[in-house]
Amino acid sequence: MDMTTLDFQQARIKQVLFKSRLRSTLYGVREADPNLFAIRQSPLGEWLYTVVKPRYGSLPAVLRLEQEVQRMLDTGRALVQQQQRGQLEESRSGMERIDAHATRIEALLQELEQSALA
Repeated sequence: MDMTTLDFQQARIKQVLFKSRLRSTLYGVREADPNLFAIRQSPLGEWLYTVVKPRYGSLPAVLRLEQEVQRMLDTGRALVQQQQRGQLEESRSGMERIDAHATRIEALLQELEQSALA
């Protein structure tokens, strides 16, 4: 079964969900969930491994997407560790780095979407 525009919309929603959960953690609204930073358990990573890789795992964009998602998760984990050490301002200002990862992920999603829907 081929991927659809809906699959990519769901990926974008999962990206927003990650950022929302991370922001809630950094501002003390919710506890840190270790699964949020495990690529196979994170919403976007789970989508990547269950939907994308089985169908398009050989495309270079898929590998780049996987690497960028991992870098974003690693950055998020580091921000939570800063927050837990009491470096609140530093951790919160680090969301700019998450936004930069999200921008790169969006570009990769667009590239992959064009390949998959062509």
